[in-house]
Amino acid sequence: MPPAAIPAIEGELRPVPDARYAILASRWNPRVTDALVEGARAAMLAHGVAESALDIVRVPGALELPLAAQALARNGKHAALVALGCVVRGDTRHFEMVADECARGLMQVSLQHEVPVANGVLAVEKHADAEARAGGAHGNKGEEAALAALEMASLLRQLNPVKMAARRMGIEVDL
Repeated sequence: MPPAAIPAIEGELRPVPDARYAILASRWNPRVTDALVEGARAAMLAHGVAESALDIVRVPGALELPLAAQALARNGKHAALVALGCVVRGDTRHFEMVADECARGLMQVSLQHEVPVANGVLAVEKHADAEARAGGAHGNKGEEAALAALEMASLLRQLNPVKMAARRMGIEVDL
């Protein structure tokens, strides 16, 4: 007799009840980042997040995203965060430093605070590449990051419902 199917635990693309979500966005490269924000916002609203449960936080550049994400994660009021920005390669090594440290910082916040932080920061060779990923030929990476954030918030709630419920009430529990 074949073994029974092993049930999979997966997140859903709908908001955690009574949860808040935040979109953090760099002001650098505004034509691209504004399109990413609108893609993320539209995706959240289309999947049931109320406008009143969505915060949009602006920071100067991509390197400031991890600090803002940490402040939001620390307050425990958001089920997930979406970080958006655009770093375009220039003539110096600055591109790699900004993109790498931003990604590292966002991951550190997510792991330290057990809050999904979806990284929608584009690291591209040229502006045309960014525009293609901000509503152009390659879709909108802001939308994709928002959907990942929704799914991960749902998944974490399933994996540890007691801890997530306590966090929403402002109680830190170490399970």
